[in-house]
Amino acid sequence: MIRRVQTCVLLATVAAISGGCAVRNGVRTRTVVPQSQKPVAKDASREELLDLHNQIARGIKTINATVELKPVAGSTYSGVIIEYHEVKAFLLAARPAQIRMIGQAPLIGKTVFDMSSDGDTFRVLIPSKNKFLVGSVAVERNSSKPIENLRPQHLLDALLWPEIRKEESTTLREFNDENARYYVLTVLRGGYQVEILREIWFDRSDLHVARLQTFGPKGLLLSDVHLADWRPLESAATQNAPAAAADGLSPFPRVIRLERPHDDYSLDLQVTKISLNEEIPAERFRLEQPAGTELVRVSDGTESKQP
Repeated sequence: MIRRVQTCVLLATVAAISGGCAVRNGVRTRTVVPQSQKPVAKDASREELLDLHNQIARGIKTINATVELKPVAGSTYSGVIIEYHEVKAFLLAARPAQIRMIGQAPLIGKTVFDMSSDGDTFRVLIPSKNKFLVGSVAVERNSSKPIENLRPQHLLDALLWPEIRKEESTTLREFNDENARYYVLTVLRGGYQVEILREIWFDRSDLHVARLQTFGPKGLLLSDVHLADWRPLESAATQNAPAAAADGLSPFPRVIRLERPHDDYSLDLQVTKISLNEEIPAERFRLEQPAGTELVRVSDGTESKQP
């Protein structure tokens, strides 16, 4: 009897240590999420997903947000802001192609960077380096100098999505893993040889966009944007915003991660305050070179410096 009690105690202890693992026919299995708690995968057609995407792309005209930026270890962004660990930034964006973001160190309010783009030219001010970078948005030359990979239009592309036109070819597939189920809507680029232009990932638990990937020629992954924590806005100043929730307010992701693998940087954004479709004066997007800073003109092959 004593041996039986000891054996039962031992088995109970092993089960507790294994964290709910069970061994059947020599194979150990573990239940991560109870079946009753798993989210229901919603169904949608390609046309419905196209409409959901285009509602957001068509509906958001301007963004006025306050965000917290966190550089990812090893990124070239960290070469500029690593000493501050986190940066509070004020972000303005407007269609068709205007964006400005000012980053400040917490507590002391010191400007870490100020950058803007009007769709043709980007401008980046780095006060700690006393540099003012100017270049064409078409220039995508990867530089060994971290500050020269800063591109405000990268953020613009992640926040203000282009609408999928009717003449563009699309395909739809499912993707499932142990954590979630997705619909992946692929937009194709035509021509002599068909290539992938964009991929939009929809989380089937709520049909919110979870990921946006943009590709260049020959399948080059230019941008990989992860979106999470979609919540309705706290302000009713979004009368023309898309996909209104039941309370009449539009949802927007609060957690955004931008990855630019060939530009060698990643950036995490936590949205703390946001309003959509407010009127933003044009002068708020204007960034002029401060006196005494070094002007660096960024081009495809060379750069020129001027005092």
